[in-house]
Amino acid sequence: MIIFGSIGIVVTFINMSSTGIVLMRTIIGSLFLILILLITRKTINWKNIIKNRYLLIVSGALLGGSWALLFESYNYTSVSIAILLYYTAPIIVFIISIFLFKEKLNKNKILGMLAVIIGMIIINGVSRGEGNDKLGIIFALGSAVLYSMIIILNKFLKGLSGLEITISQLIIAGIIMFIYVIIKNDKIFIDLNKNDIILVVVIGVIHTGIACYFYFDAIQKLPGQTIAILSYIDPLSALIFAAIFLSERMTIPQMIGALLIIGGNLIGQVERKVKL
Repeated sequence: MIIFGSIGIVVTFINMSSTGIVLMRTIIGSLFLILILLITRKTINWKNIIKNRYLLIVSGALLGGSWALLFESYNYTSVSIAILLYYTAPIIVFIISIFLFKEKLNKNKILGMLAVIIGMIIINGVSRGEGNDKLGIIFALGSAVLYSMIIILNKFLKGLSGLEITISQLIIAGIIMFIYVIIKNDKIFIDLNKNDIILVVVIGVIHTGIACYFYFDAIQKLPGQTIAILSYIDPLSALIFAAIFLSERMTIPQMIGALLIIGGNLIGQVERKVKL
């Protein structure tokens, strides 16, 4: 989670378009995970991948789009604000699930949704008010919507492990991003220096390959409730990294909004075990 939380800092120092970063991340990340599978002698269930091919294609496209919008948002608003708005995705999933899966709402989920919505409104309301800042907010929220759609689609995938899903989606996202870059004639390697290349490799290997491998190895050994709680180390560490390395300072209203978004998501995912 700490590795995931630091990606926004690395992206801001790369002189490359958002789509170019996503393209390189998906290529390097997928190749690294395939190498891990070969080293550990784990097999990929190609039969089930083919069975789920349509969902994987759509979710892979959404993954590439979500990352591209998130990375683009860093160019217009602060990493802190972008990350917080990106983490409204779980609440968007809750809302969609009410209608799509007829899921019942409990008090925790209702309180969580209200907290996140209020937090989002506060952060949007106290933004710098500049056109670029508003555009960054729109990109970040768009990224959250696409990510929530990926979560929903993943519920329909059958017979695949989390690592198989991730590798498939990375490869598909890479193919789609490559086609997009060619059509757009995006010269992603122009003006790149040695530091840019190193940072792109870092994102592909560490922030994608290693982080995903650690994550999917951990979820096989930890309860879902524990994973849900630990996942919030990601946005919290992102805020800390942004303050340390980018000197981003949040106003008091923004801090309140951050607490509402993170706390609301946490409350919404925690099931009450004891009646008070």
